[in-house]
Amino acid sequence: MSNLVEVINLSKSYGSLVAVHELSFSVKEGEIVGLVGPNGAGKTTTLRALAGIHPPTSGQIRICGHDLREDSVAAKRELAFMPDEPRLFDYLTVEEHLQFIARIYQVEGASERAEPLLRELELSDKRKALPGELSRGMKQKLMIACGFLHSPRVLIFDEPLTGLDPLGIRKMKASISQRAAAGAAVILSSHLLHLVEELCDVILVIKGGTRVAFGSVAELKWQIARGSGEVSLEDAFLRITSDSEETQRRDP
Repeated sequence: MSNLVEVINLSKSYGSLVAVHELSFSVKEGEIVGLVGPNGAGKTTTLRALAGIHPPTSGQIRICGHDLREDSVAAKRELAFMPDEPRLFDYLTVEEHLQFIARIYQVEGASERAEPLLRELELSDKRKALPGELSRGMKQKLMIACGFLHSPRVLIFDEPLTGLDPLGIRKMKASISQRAAAGAAVILSSHLLHLVEELCDVILVIKGGTRVAFGSVAELKWQIARGSGEVSLEDAFLRITSDSEETQRRDP
């Protein structure tokens, strides 16, 4: 499997504040990577840099082989970024949002692609509704439907389950898993560690903008337990983020 996302020594500063420092990782096709860390760790900054919203101060990001700085249009055609807060147009209906995205990405057969998405995300009966008529969860689904429409090979989620009811959560998890199974590279950031443990193949833990652990759930648990018994992902996360110096020595 090839790497669809490559992040090499990514750093992002805002004046004297260093939000992300020399962060490196990669995501293969079909792989789901969970990005976790305490509040203020640099998760959202990292995701926005990957989406091309916040240019890195230094370092390199490649999306499907395209350098995000040097070939940004080609790179952005291959990805979709779903932020934690839906960004929608007040005067476009659900259906018109999809039509608009289809024009931007020059999606062929847009109507044929849109109909299954509306059904999958339970938006069929809301196709004529404006964002102001939608619940928080429905807005989330619309944003994700727009992200899925051009069949991106890289999917970036920041808290994708916010506002969803239990059935919506189950269906959203299935939607994400199905796209990874079809070959998409997925980066998912969430404070819901049970979601991360259920969906993700690899966990990237950052603290203070720096990588402190990177590996499978089983590897992170073993790193903490060291054969002394089973620990939960939550226990492992808390131990890792509370003792980053020791973790960095274990995670060269």
